[in-house]
Parts: sequence; C-alpha cells; structure tokens
Amino acid sequence: MNFSKAAKDNLSQILAITEKNFRLRLRVRISLFFSFVSPIIMIIMPLIIMGKFFEYNDNFGPWTEANFLIFPFLAYNIALLKSIIKVFPTNLRQEKYWQTLQCLIIAPFNRFNLLFGMFLSQVLIVSIPFFIFIIICYFIYPISFFTLFFVLFLFLLIALIFSGIGIIMGIFAISHEEMWAILSFLLTLVFWASCLTYPFDIYPDFLQFLIRLNPFYYMFDVVRLTWIENNILLTLQLYPFNFAIIFSCAIILPILGVIVFNYIYKKYGIVGY
Repeated sequence: MNFSKAAKDNLSQILAITEKNFRLRLRVRISLFFSFVSPIIMIIMPLIIMGKFFEYNDNFGPWTEANFLIFPFLAYNIALLKSIIKVFPTNLRQEKYWQTLQCLIIAPFNRFNLLFGMFLSQVLIVSIPFFIFIIICYFIYPISFFTLFFVLFLFLLIALIFSGIGIIMGIFAISHEEMWAILSFLLTLVFWASCLTYPFDIYPDFLQFLIRLNPFYYMFDVVRLTWIENNILLTLQLYPFNFAIIFSCAIILPILGVIVFNYIYKKYGIVGY
C-alpha cells in the first residue's frame, strides 16, 4: 500500500511539472514556432554542400546520394531533442526570478520527478515536428516497423541523456552562473564536434581524432546507421561500442544529473535574488 501511494505521489508530481511547463511553453507560440524552424535552417547548408560533393564522390562512408537525406533529417530530430537541455536552465531561472523556486526545491519534491516532468513536457512539445520528419524519412528510405520502433527507442534514450545534462545545466544556472556559462560554451563545442550535420568522412584527419573522443558522435551515428542498414542484429554486431555508450549514458547521466543538482544546491543554494 505504501509503495502504491508513493508511486501515485511521484506520478502526480511528474504530471504536475509536465503540465505546468507545457502550458508555459505554449504561452509564446511565435517563439515556439521559430524553435521548430531554426533546426530546419541548420540542415539546409549541409544539404547544399553535400549535394555538390556527391557530384564528385560516390560516397562518404556509408552515405551515398541515395540515402543521404536521412542524415540531415534525423539531425533535425536530434536538434529538436537537444532543446531539452535548454529547458532546464530556462525554466529554473524563470522560477528563480518569480521567487517560486525555493518553494519548489525546499518542498518534499523528488528531483527525479523534476527531471522526468521537464523531460515529458519537452518531448510532448516537439512531438509534432519530430514525427513529421520521421514520416518523411520513412517515405524517402522505408524501413521495417521493428527497426522504426527501435530507432524511436534510441531517440528516447538520447532525450533522457539530454535531460541528465539539462538538469546539471539548470542547477548551475541558478547557483553558479559563471560555471553555467563555461559549461554552455563547452557543450556547444561538443555538439559542434559530434558530426550532427556533416558525415564523419568529410572532416580532416586531425578533427576525426577529436570526433572519435566525443560520445555524442557515437550516439548520433548509431541512430542513423540503424535506419539505413535496417537490420538491428547486424547493427548491434557491427557497432557494439556505440550501443554501449548510448545505453550506459541513458542510465548514468540522469542519475548523475540529480546527484550533481543536489550537491550544487546544497553547496551554493540559489544566488542572484
């Protein structure tokens, strides 16, 4: 009975956070609309440049003129999910300036519920453009429904990873803004070196070395490879390291994020009122 009550209480808290953040995002619909359009602009240049490259090269790694559209279109969806990272500092800073944040943190409120609530709200918000691009990809390069569901599962893991990063960014945004600025800059560099918009094989050797050190590269790459190969068992056999990274990070980063959140809040509290 106690377990059932605790589960209901946690679910109630998660749904309350989800509903609140969902309604807040819908208040400014123009801003929300441009948050969907901006990633489209991001993939236009790779489409133009790679279209020109394919006139002189048959392929870049596994990518050919026939399947390359899958690369930037799935990059668009990754960029949509990446917005989860920004949601945490944005919402927590709003709570801070409204002077409601202390009530939220001091109350008997599980930090995992905060993480999952913001995670669910953002996933719901981006779901329409996300699935539009998934459907486009499916018509361009059809795959089995089993592979499609597995790709969606991998996207879910990436969203959880971004939530773990987001809650870390969020606590620094309200407790140590200088560190938040440094982490934001470093995160920008990490995404830049993740092959989000251009295939690995077009980069020079010295940059390929740096990219291989980037866990995001392996996460993003395996989602797209799973799609174009359309053979999950084969992809698992060929890229076990990629799957090990994405599965382990999806478990570790949300837990680590909550631990860091509690530690930083205990050490610095809320500053800047």
